[in-house]
Amino acid sequence: MVHRPRHRALRRGATLTCAFVLPLVSPAASAETLREALLQAYNGNPTITGQRASLRATDETVPIARASGLPGANLNGALTENALQASNNFLNPERSATGTAQLSVPLFQGGAVRNNVRAAEARVEAGRANLRGTEASLFTNVVAAYMNVIRDEAIVGLNTQNVRVLETNLNASRDRFQVGDLTRTDVAQSEARLALARAQLQSAEAQLISSRETYLNIVGSAPGTLDEPPQLPNLPASPDIAVSEALAGNPQILAAQRARDASAYDVGVARAQRLPRVSAVGQGNYFNYLGSVPTAITGTRVPNAVTTATAGIQLTLPLFQGGRPAAQVRQAQALQSQAIEQLTATERNVIAQARSAFAIWRSSQQVIASSETAVNANKLSLEGVRAENSVGTRTVLDILNAEQELLNSQVTLVTARRDAYVAGFALLAAMGRAEARDLGLEGGALYDPVANYKRVRNRINDFDSDPQPRPVATTTAGIAAQNATVRRPLDPMLDANVDRSPALTTGADSPNRQ
Repeated sequence: MVHRPRHRALRRGATLTCAFVLPLVSPAASAETLREALLQAYNGNPTITGQRASLRATDETVPIARASGLPGANLNGALTENALQASNNFLNPERSATGTAQLSVPLFQGGAVRNNVRAAEARVEAGRANLRGTEASLFTNVVAAYMNVIRDEAIVGLNTQNVRVLETNLNASRDRFQVGDLTRTDVAQSEARLALARAQLQSAEAQLISSRETYLNIVGSAPGTLDEPPQLPNLPASPDIAVSEALAGNPQILAAQRARDASAYDVGVARAQRLPRVSAVGQGNYFNYLGSVPTAITGTRVPNAVTTATAGIQLTLPLFQGGRPAAQVRQAQALQSQAIEQLTATERNVIAQARSAFAIWRSSQQVIASSETAVNANKLSLEGVRAENSVGTRTVLDILNAEQELLNSQVTLVTARRDAYVAGFALLAAMGRAEARDLGLEGGALYDPVANYKRVRNRINDFDSDPQPRPVATTTAGIAAQNATVRRPLDPMLDANVDRSPALTTGADSPNRQ
């Protein structure tokens, strides 16, 4: 059951919400933006669709609990054939048919029904909070998978550039060695650096394939050329603010609170088992001997059909049940204590998540700033080393080291950008602000967890049912295995030969000759 509810935007006019409002794509198409990836996972990920089904099952606990306090009616019938009769029983019928109708109306059950309903309603609220938590967790995984693909594509691209440059440099080094401009040491250094670069590229490609498969698993479609994600808005200024909002709005805490409330009602249900119960009972009986009653000796025929009816009040007063009610009360109290402790544990986890995510996000911001400085500095250093090599004051190894330092700083930069974005989104999730209603996923009807509850709460038809369940989540069986192909443009700074020095005509004049 879905509808279009009013959304509580993350912040009205915020960058993330505005950037996410884009045309929709069909579930079978590849998502190119983060919003499209989030929407596909929201509509077709089996984790969240399964959690919705679990909540619908929890919704049914309310009408189940209410049924114990509603009237109950039963019909019983029997047909009996007496195959063997006593010879001295002249009035024993050969066959008989009986029918009984019974109506029972509960009047007082010690508060068991009331507490059962309240416990069920509390668990429904806990289920809704758990669904919110599943939604936020799913979106956090989508963001992580999305950013992992972007990061690993960049790393593969950087390593691919590095291999191409080192291959060109090795060929040039071998040619110059043939004419005596370089030594065997220079060639060996180029060969070693190229072998290391190829190994790094293979490792990066394997990681990219793994990240793409993870994306496919979570989102349900293969990643295309992913756009850069929008900026995350309204991140807290301090960990204390993050914790304060998390304690107030984190769905895991709300679910634990409702579970604690439900456990308190369970204690009332257990105590009701030792209290009196009163019901109004009505019963009608019908007997028909089907003409099989023999005529009496006096000539008077015994009636073949008899109808009776009774009505009254039934009181059940438990006197001794072997200690079972007391054990049930103690058991419910122990479970209540467990629910209280679980709430405390959940609060601790949420506090730790919020603070850790804030620390990682803040640290990653600082790493980004430092890495950007390092990348710019390493680019200037590489240009300078190449220029010095052209006049003979730097060796090929110096150029290789400068190029490797630039590559390392670029990898650190793209990794820090990924870490900062994922940590920032995880921080929003811990604060309870990373759900569909917060992200502006308004391209279609969002799932309404309350609609099914309203639909089933007051149903009392014993023969009611829903349609046969059908798969909701999309399958990925028909999608081809992912590869490590990267089509993003390369950095022109690295797409150049390492050794730019002019070719020398004789080995005697080579500054690198040993």
